[in-house]
Amino acid sequence: MATRTFKSIVARLAPSVPGCPTPIIEQYVRDAAILACERTLAWRYIQPELRLTPGAYDYTYDAPTDAEVHAFLTVAINGNKISPMTIEQLHDVQPNWPDSSVDARSQPQYITQLDADTFAVAPVPDAETPYLVKMILALKPLRTASSMDKSVLDELENVVMHGALQHLLVLPEKNWSNTELAGYHAKQFTFQIAERRARTNLGAARASVTVEMRPFA
Repeated sequence: MATRTFKSIVARLAPSVPGCPTPIIEQYVRDAAILACERTLAWRYIQPELRLTPGAYDYTYDAPTDAEVHAFLTVAINGNKISPMTIEQLHDVQPNWPDSSVDARSQPQYITQLDADTFAVAPVPDAETPYLVKMILALKPLRTASSMDKSVLDELENVVMHGALQHLLVLPEKNWSNTELAGYHAKQFTFQIAERRARTNLGAARASVTVEMRPFA
């Protein structure tokens, strides 16, 4: 996976915030990239197939370096689609989970995210058959990351720039402070986030809607 640094965007932003130190700009670029990934789900990652262990319900994601999991996009166990649930929803259908006793084990039917590093399945898997999990995940950069997937950052670059500027321009008592411009960038960030989310949901493989003129009868 090719990566691109957040610092690579600093040169485009620097003229809009003259005098702002590069590390500060880079910090806000990273924060905007995280938010853009959360809202658009544009950073999609196919996790390597994982085999469940009988009696074990919690597992660690195999995410790229400097990234963490934000959401499930698709999950299948042995080719069967599994719907993600919150912990609360899971306990509605499995009140005794996680029950690792042999009698309570069965084929997993549900999946939930425990935290950005760990997911869990329910019921606790038995040893009747191997259970293989395939997942497509939505990722976001870590707060300590200096880079992220290049193709995703390239796609979100303008969104990230607006997201960074909306905050940089309202930093108090700075010679680059400009609340009017900050408001403009905030509106552009919101608009472009919605557009990118719609584009991500639509997918590049689908044709755009067209209208064909028909002759009058």
